[in-house]
Amino acid sequence: MVKLRLQRTGTKADPHYRIVAADIRAPRDGKFIEAIGHFHPTTSSVKKATFNEEKTLSWLKKGAQPTDTVLALLKKDDVWSKFKG
Repeated sequence: MVKLRLQRTGTKADPHYRIVAADIRAPRDGKFIEAIGHFHPTTSSVKKATFNEEKTLSWLKKGAQPTDTVLALLKKDDVWSKFKG
C-alpha cells in the first residue's frame, strides 16, 4: 500500500518536510517512490504546504492514502476538495 506522508529533512532546529508517496513498509526518512510537495512549518506564521497538484491527484486516484497530517495539509491547500469534487 502507498501512503502520502511527510519525510523530515533540514536541521535539528529548522525542520523541513517533503511530502512523498512511499510504501508503508519504508522507514520515515528512507526510500520513497515520488516527491509531490514540501512543507516548511517554521518559515512563516501561516503554515502552508506546496503541492504539485497533478502528481498529488494522480496518486490519490491510484488509491494512495494520506496520513492524518498530510490530509489536513491537503484540505488547507484545497487539493482535497478537487479530488473529492
